[in-house]
Amino acid sequence: MSKYDSIINLPYYELKYHKRMSIDNRAAQFSAYDALTGYKEIVKETARLTKSKKELSEDNKNDIDSKLHIIKKYINEKPKITVVYFKKDIRKTGGNYLEYTNIVKIIDDIEKVIIFMDKTKIKIENIIDIKGEIFEEYM
Repeated sequence: MSKYDSIINLPYYELKYHKRMSIDNRAAQFSAYDALTGYKEIVKETARLTKSKKELSEDNKNDIDSKLHIIKKYINEKPKITVVYFKKDIRKTGGNYLEYTNIVKIIDDIEKVIIFMDKTKIKIENIIDIKGEIFEEYM
């Protein structure tokens, strides 16, 4: 036997002068929070994580440089490569590592970028790895 058994089945007490509020009116009380337009997006943006850019070792830099020379040597064969690179975040410090696969159009030594057939440009300084079938006979 519970200590609330004597009151659990009693009817809900209604005030004589104040009627129960409708569900719509109760919900309207909280509509003021809709004024915080964009708040959810701000919270989501704040929670989004970024990574810091890794410093490459001299061996990694030399490996990337060797692969760029191989690509230049076979540029007329339109090599398809996958580049792993760091993309800086425009809103926060840091960024993310992305992979991009396409056919190389040109390696621009002046701007220090790889330009792909779809005109995508990736800065060589942001590359951490290059993969592709073109390198299999050299590695």
